[in-house]
Amino acid sequence: MRAEILCVGTELLLGNIVNTNAALIARSLAIWGIDCYHHSTVGDNLDRAIAGLRVALERADAVIVTGGIGPTPDDCTREALAQVLGVELTIPPDCLATLEARYASWGRTPSGSSFKQASLPVGSVPIANPTGSAVGVLAAPADGPYAGRVVYLLPGVPSEMERMLAESVIPDLRARFGLTSGLFQRVLHVRGLGESVLADLLDDLLVGSANPTVATYVKNAEVEVRLTCRADDQDAAEALFGPTQADIVNRLGPVVYGIDDETYERQLGRLLSARQATLVTAESCTGGQVGDRITAVPGSSAWYLGGVVAYANRLKESLLGVDPALLAAEGAVSAPVAAAMAEGALDRLGGDYALAVTGIAGPGGGTEAKPVGLIYVAWARRVDGRVEVLERRLTGNRELIKERTALTALEMACQRLANEAASPLGEPQEMGTRS
Repeated sequence: MRAEILCVGTELLLGNIVNTNAALIARSLAIWGIDCYHHSTVGDNLDRAIAGLRVALERADAVIVTGGIGPTPDDCTREALAQVLGVELTIPPDCLATLEARYASWGRTPSGSSFKQASLPVGSVPIANPTGSAVGVLAAPADGPYAGRVVYLLPGVPSEMERMLAESVIPDLRARFGLTSGLFQRVLHVRGLGESVLADLLDDLLVGSANPTVATYVKNAEVEVRLTCRADDQDAAEALFGPTQADIVNRLGPVVYGIDDETYERQLGRLLSARQATLVTAESCTGGQVGDRITAVPGSSAWYLGGVVAYANRLKESLLGVDPALLAAEGAVSAPVAAAMAEGALDRLGGDYALAVTGIAGPGGGTEAKPVGLIYVAWARRVDGRVEVLERRLTGNRELIKERTALTALEMACQRLANEAASPLGEPQEMGTRS
């Protein structure tokens, strides 16, 4: 079968926001072997939305539309679909009741313009929106020029769209068109090895594997090994992944630190929880990114106490107790200052471990001795007062250097805790180099 994606929103055409919806929908379609030859975007304009729908319905079996189903006057996607199908819009009582209940849960009462979010073209059925107020639309005309086609209208809000796509649209597509097999992926997260080294270790699998296939991908401070297979369901996919995954883990050993959504921060949480230990952070150049990634993990409050973002030197002094003489002598971006920040975090914030970062993210501020991309990450533990400092010289723009610094810090923390698990003394082991 063939599907098409139509996104409605002037903000997309102006480049004010990135169209992540189309990418997510395309990946979801590809998983189930659905061909998608066209992505189209139109502004919040009724005539252009009508034209876009007509073109899509002429060349695709299914059309997934995002955006333009909200309460504002320029939200015109419902009207466009009704005109394309030659029917009127109506507000079914159950959709109205759902809308009113959603507003009541927010402590609000829907206004006149809000009610259009409950409207449907006659003959269509609603798609439940578990988190938002705009009901989706499923239209599958039985006669007329578009008989046998199906159209799904979803909100443009990514979090709402994603859930409705997964819970309603994809299951309906599978049932409607008899889609039984799909693509499944397994991601192995690897730390401490460059992609070229990894390619040498897995050369025969990268070249010779069929179902699943094996490929490597670089993602900032880590490398992923991605297995992809076609199977009827998750259980069948697991059976296909099993032998290849075991082979890879056996070859690579402990550098494989996580599977699928097991990111550095999730691994960090598991390692700390196993010790019933807690962590604090002190950040400079990352501006809170380390803490942000940690607190994105549900339940992180059990092992993460909090952190300090001390960008200016005077805050390093006042909040973390860094000696002004040390800052004057070594500079804020130095191994001694990173160590002092970690020690200060332990002293001021408590916790069993501290992670601190300082560096030069650029584009300015670098010198020949301390270029843009120079970072220091410090790891301190309370039990014996040991502090380790890691130096790295990263490349990229300001945003990328900050992200890589945060990932490098989390990588260091994971490795140090893993080393402790392997050795009671927790002797440090050198991490793989990064650039």
